[in-house]
Amino acid sequence: MDYVRRVDFDALLRTDERTSQSLLDASSGAGNCAVSCVKTPHGLGSPAGLHTHLVDQLFYVLQGTMTVEIAGITGSAGPGTLVVFPAGMPHRNWNDGPEDTIHLAVVAPVPQADLPFATPVA
Repeated sequence: MDYVRRVDFDALLRTDERTSQSLLDASSGAGNCAVSCVKTPHGLGSPAGLHTHLVDQLFYVLQGTMTVEIAGITGSAGPGTLVVFPAGMPHRNWNDGPEDTIHLAVVAPVPQADLPFATPVA
């Protein structure tokens, strides 16, 4: 197992699309959580729209300002902000700011590979 993992920020910044880099997941040795780094350009956001997860999800915002909706409440999350999405809680996030957002996404426990990660909410 690689105990030190690095985000390839050059690769994240090269694209104008929403992109994610997995830093830790079941395929790389995770047993209790999964971690990725996500870049979301202006105008983009949660691919599943309003949705829930069977696991807890945390976002730690590194750059930009992310708009979040959690249980019907909308707010902003800038650099240095931790956003908590408890399992089963309807939520979504998007970027309506002028710069890309970059955040670390942590899910715990590791999602089951045979179940959908996100379940859309009507």
